[in-house]
Amino acid sequence: MVVNLVGHALAVCMGLSLGLIGGGGSVLALPVLMYVMGVETKSAIAMTLAIVGSVSLIGVISHWRSGHVNLKAAAMFAPPAMVGSYLGAKIATQPMVSPTIQLMGFVAMMVTASILMIQKSHTQKSEEILKARQVSGVWQRFILIPLAGFSVGLVTGFVGIGGGFLVIPALVLLIQIPMKEAIGTSLLVISFQSGTGFWGYLSSQIPINLPLVFSFIVAASTGIILGSYLTQFVPGKQLEKGFGYFLLAIAVFIVVKS
Repeated sequence: MVVNLVGHALAVCMGLSLGLIGGGGSVLALPVLMYVMGVETKSAIAMTLAIVGSVSLIGVISHWRSGHVNLKAAAMFAPPAMVGSYLGAKIATQPMVSPTIQLMGFVAMMVTASILMIQKSHTQKSEEILKARQVSGVWQRFILIPLAGFSVGLVTGFVGIGGGFLVIPALVLLIQIPMKEAIGTSLLVISFQSGTGFWGYLSSQIPINLPLVFSFIVAASTGIILGSYLTQFVPGKQLEKGFGYFLLAIAVFIVVKS
């Protein structure tokens, strides 16, 4: 009973983080499912995708109302990401891919995300940096966008991470949309690619605890709604830096436990 309450309280914190800083919180789902709720690795990764996809879709609503969801950009980026995520899940369910390999991939993504979060607090505005590096032309539309979408999706399906810290820069650099639109659009992309990744695990007969998935979605959704409201009172940049260090600590914990 106590473990169950702690797990769901952490799910609320996951949603709170997503609401406050627009990302990062999804990487909390896998450690909570594994080390608090006792779910086996591959099942936990599949369930994480279901939770992240659902909560991201709920998060899209407020961005949609604000006019910060670019459907054209999502239509360009999401299809290859969905294919990549499904393929990543299928690769992950092969017998030669051990849970340890997946966890090390997950840790690598956590470390990358944490470093990006910490660095952003010491540099100029992210949008200004990305605008200076934008690319354009046929090469961008027909090669780079599908390749980036597929690659991000592949990582998502294989390790169970939402990938917002990869999707947002790709949308700004390659499709050249404003940062606010990129954040809202990334949630839509994440929801779609997480959905196909989850289907990849489900169709491979990976056991899924659906009641736990649904209860975590409810808890995390409560957190994201609260977090979105609190953004007007809490300085997001400092939170992002602190959360970056927190992710590093969790990454070390996972390595030690593995």
